[in-house]
Amino acid sequence: MSRRAPQGDIDESELSVTHPEDHAAGPTAVAVSMKRAVEGMGVRRTAQTLLKLNQADGFDCQGCAWPDPSPEHRHTAEFCENGVKAVTDEVTLRRAGREFFAAHPIEELQDRTDYWLGQQGRITEPMVLRAGGTHYEPISWDDAFALIARHLTGLASPDEAVFYTSGKVSNEAAFAYQLFVRAFGTNNLPDCSNMCHESTSVGLAEVIGIGKASVTLEDVHHAELIVIAGQNPGTNHPRMLSALEIAKKNGARIIDINPLKEAGLTRFKNPQTAKGMAGRGTAMADLHLPVRINGDLALFQAIASLLLEWGELDHDFIEQHTHGFEAYAEHLRALDWDLVLASTGLERDQIHEAARMIAGSRKTVYCWAMGIVQHQNGVANVKEISNLAFLQGNIGKPGAGLFPVRGHSNVQGDRTMGIWERPPAHFLDALRDEFGFEPPREHGYDSVAAVKAFRDGEAKVFFGLGGNFVAAMSDTTVTEDALRKADLTVQVSTKPNRSHVVHGREALILPPLGRSEKDLTGGRPQRVTVEDSVCAVHASHGPLEPASEHLRSEVDIICSTALATLGDRYSIPWEEFRDDYRQLRRRIGRMVPGCAGYEEKVDQPGGFVLPHPPRDTRTFETDTRRANFTVSPTEVLHVPAGRLLLQTMRSHDQFNTVIYGLDDRYRGIKNGRQVVLVNPRDIEAQGLREGQHVDIVSEWDDGSTRTVTQFRVVSYDTPRGCAAAYYPETNALVSLDAKAVGSNQPAYKSIVVRLEPSVLDRPAEGRPRGTTTDESPDAGEEPKRYVAPPQLS
Repeated sequence: MSRRAPQGDIDESELSVTHPEDHAAGPTAVAVSMKRAVEGMGVRRTAQTLLKLNQADGFDCQGCAWPDPSPEHRHTAEFCENGVKAVTDEVTLRRAGREFFAAHPIEELQDRTDYWLGQQGRITEPMVLRAGGTHYEPISWDDAFALIARHLTGLASPDEAVFYTSGKVSNEAAFAYQLFVRAFGTNNLPDCSNMCHESTSVGLAEVIGIGKASVTLEDVHHAELIVIAGQNPGTNHPRMLSALEIAKKNGARIIDINPLKEAGLTRFKNPQTAKGMAGRGTAMADLHLPVRINGDLALFQAIASLLLEWGELDHDFIEQHTHGFEAYAEHLRALDWDLVLASTGLERDQIHEAARMIAGSRKTVYCWAMGIVQHQNGVANVKEISNLAFLQGNIGKPGAGLFPVRGHSNVQGDRTMGIWERPPAHFLDALRDEFGFEPPREHGYDSVAAVKAFRDGEAKVFFGLGGNFVAAMSDTTVTEDALRKADLTVQVSTKPNRSHVVHGREALILPPLGRSEKDLTGGRPQRVTVEDSVCAVHASHGPLEPASEHLRSEVDIICSTALATLGDRYSIPWEEFRDDYRQLRRRIGRMVPGCAGYEEKVDQPGGFVLPHPPRDTRTFETDTRRANFTVSPTEVLHVPAGRLLLQTMRSHDQFNTVIYGLDDRYRGIKNGRQVVLVNPRDIEAQGLREGQHVDIVSEWDDGSTRTVTQFRVVSYDTPRGCAAAYYPETNALVSLDAKAVGSNQPAYKSIVVRLEPSVLDRPAEGRPRGTTTDESPDAGEEPKRYVAPPQLS
């Protein structure tokens, strides 16, 4: 299968590569972010917006889920460069109204890039694409809700509908959404967590009983050692750098584990201080371990084996609070160091140095993100980090703990509110007792299963509450072909994106209010709430006038859809919920664990923190009632001779699938995204040259391949045998069946590829964006990608 690429609006002949910056933030970041804000919003709106961003009386940044300092310790400018980009993107003065859609047929929009689509501005009213139509056209809200209801009520089974959720959605909207979906009769509630931290949720739930971070922001400030694995804070969580700077001033040391040496963990110039603006900034990582892609599990096991050998253990914690230590210790004693060195690509001395730093710390915080979880062994990686924390009792005490750093600003809150295709029985019981109906108990579709359901004709309606599902998912060509089989696709979106031009037989775009905008639904000022990465829940209310008088809040859209579809079924008061969000919060307070007194608690400046038994009392709601050591085999990802191991990643001008610009300042890339970063010795070994254009071909054990074309080779400091490229452009390389064992999360970070010289030596308009040889394994089979002993190139 092949298709024409949406690349005609970018002239990548202007792409240039310079030396990567050796620091993050500083004067350049301030200049870039403020220039972009003023150009996008104007001077007055820039001030009006940014002074309320992440403030106790303002609105929560949609850029990431990094926790806010306590209200008394917040800066006037409590935001980062990428937060400004995210807000500017939402508050833009550009409009994609009915005139825009009338001027651009779907066939043309399909050939536009994600970047171009996002630059067209805010959608101003509901739009519909009729069956057989060539253009989106306006539709009234009532007619849109009626169209959705007609499709949903006409299904043979509620399970033929899929209800996706982005992690930007508020707690109130998420709670109403899951209530509607379960009252409709299905648990088909995939969300963006299925693609990002699902391996974390699964792994932590097994070993500590809760899939959330066991730290507070103060723990980061007061840690003696911070281990940061598979994470690039400078781009993905820039405000984390301020917290790390505080920790460094308090004497903390930092270990950075990542194939690429990123600017944010080299040196940080804090733009909120005169010293940070004018000086050399703060040196961050004390040790960088350039681990080979997918070598993290072996690395953590090797460090643990050294702690065991040296006797650097918290025996009291192990004896009183853990289960399975002896089996784990036996596994460590038999560790094959040849396998470790082959898997990690590190020298033994480097691993010993990291182990000595961990052994010497009494309070260690372990942070991680996508570089740990987006592998086939992602769940095992999370459990291995947990093992390391258990050995020294680094959980449930100040300055220590497990810290998965979330990306979407409320993905954790969505899960707390019940957005999950595999809801626990106690949540469904509470839903039954509160609303008087028996919710479905069968597990629903996650994101991967949802694509397969549309592909196989088992799903008919897709409803996307935020996000850009088509661009975010793996196996892009398969995903697009699957969604085109739907009878109806509905996207609740602020701006045009790829999921609008890859549509079902009929399609709707429903534009919601942004988080930065005033919400006067029901004739009264409304507020919403969100939960950050450390379980803190707080209120958010926007200060700006809406981009259009026709926009509706997410809560309104959900409740109105429910009214049109369900009517008075189960006597759920949808109109009351729509008109007064306090009524939703009161229901949340009655049935969601830890949320008693919800409305009153969010009245407090800064909100409140949800309970976390491992953090609060060193109690563990696991099957053993203890923290569980687990044993995972030490494995090496086999890479045949002449092949590379590719990871997907973000650029600095990007948040998830949203592309703000074409530069990656910290990596020295300017005016282009179709690049592949390769070790210079691998470029030579492959018979290529820097600057040459290549096609990237992924290879899978079932014999199938997938191809993306015309990527420029960039020489970069990355481990031998490893390469990196941006997503969503390279999501097409990831087979739908390449997923983490146990969590079903796409394995975006470990793709075996070969590089082939392109036919043309510069980008061509309309070239094929991706090609797939369609020889997929049976749906239930796990691809066997791990072998031992290793055969490395």
